[in-house]
Amino acid sequence: MRSALALVAVTFLAACASLEPPPAPTERGRAIAQQNCSSCHAIGATGESTAPEAPPFRTLSANYRVETLEEALAEGISVGHPAMPQFEFAPDDVDALIAYLQSIQPPSQD
Repeated sequence: MRSALALVAVTFLAACASLEPPPAPTERGRAIAQQNCSSCHAIGATGESTAPEAPPFRTLSANYRVETLEEALAEGISVGHPAMPQFEFAPDDVDALIAYLQSIQPPSQD
């Protein structure tokens, strides 16, 4: 009985030790952008979009308040450039994507 309990405890501790903390929202948001958007948009703080009609993500704040994109990301972006597919993201993914987008916008010139 004692050895079985010890085995369960060791297995539990090993499982806990191997768990990595979840990525920060901005890291998750970058991964989401990389997976879903980078084939057309420049998703980083530098670089050009591969599709001329797809604005670089770092320029979004020139035309939008980034946080206002939350609803469109959750309910399905269907606007943008003509070839853009419709996306719908889960609430946690929306939060992560918004955090990432905000992190790459240039400082406000107010």
